[in-house]
Amino acid sequence: MPYHHLDSSAVEPGHRFEWWCEMVARDVAPTRITTEHADDFPATVGTLALGPGQQLTTMSFPSIRSERTPALIRRSDPEVYELALIRGSAMWIAQGDNETRMRSGDLVLWNTSRPFDGRGLPGGVSRAVILHLPVAELPLHHRRLDRLLASSAPARGGVGGVLAAFLRGVVREAPAVAEHEAVRLGVAARELAVAFLAHRLGVEDRLPPEPRYRMLLARIDAYIEENLGDPDLSPAAIAARHHISLRTLHGLFHREQRGGVAAVVRRRRLERCRADLADPGLAVVPVHAIAARWGFRAAAAFSRAFRDEYGTTASDFRAAAGSAVL
Repeated sequence: MPYHHLDSSAVEPGHRFEWWCEMVARDVAPTRITTEHADDFPATVGTLALGPGQQLTTMSFPSIRSERTPALIRRSDPEVYELALIRGSAMWIAQGDNETRMRSGDLVLWNTSRPFDGRGLPGGVSRAVILHLPVAELPLHHRRLDRLLASSAPARGGVGGVLAAFLRGVVREAPAVAEHEAVRLGVAARELAVAFLAHRLGVEDRLPPEPRYRMLLARIDAYIEENLGDPDLSPAAIAARHHISLRTLHGLFHREQRGGVAAVVRRRRLERCRADLADPGLAVVPVHAIAARWGFRAAAAFSRAFRDEYGTTASDFRAAAGSAVL
């Protein structure tokens, strides 16, 4: 498996901080780390290899100070940009001429080839998802990208929201990701990150086609997820919402080997229905109401689709799921 997760609870309390510093040096870059919690340092680190030179790292830790000094850079430099999604308590970073306070839901960029000063601030647990982007593989010039260093951007909507949702999804599914799937996810992550950075720089029109296609497809995916309960969600409606032709929409899905757009919508609706039918908290909700909740207009059409997809009726599936819980 390309995913590994480690927890400091497996280490003796007095050695946990040293252990975590070693993990950071190995999986991110050597930094000088200090903390007031050295006697007992509750922390985690997870890594998902996304292909040659690319990786996703998750971290949680109490308040620290992390400094990347010129001496450490001379000793070892992976030459990558780190694009981090902040998920826990507030953090702070300074690099170059910029500094920023980062809150949960922000995206921030820094470069391992330049000194920085970063801090996980007191008052909670710092958590971050870090996408490692090799400098040599980015189509954006480093002089442009360096303008974004230590400058946070909220990722609660728009292009940043799409990227953040993708990263959260990868982290959620990481334990089950196979190696060949991880490589494909790495390509998608890099292209979405490039599209996000280009958007912040105002140079989207200078990107090669792939990142633009990837961002468009990610926006379409997010739109479908948000509107699965709308019975009028159709390929035509999706294409119109994103100002593209039906032919372009179908082409996007086929180039990703997803099949037809309508089939993708139907499958995702069925997945939501299946999850609700297995939920004991929804046991009193009629099957047809659950189907309607997820955009199926006709109960008979839902029944046929569910049986074709899962080889059993919705009622029998719910009964079997209830028995398994008991």
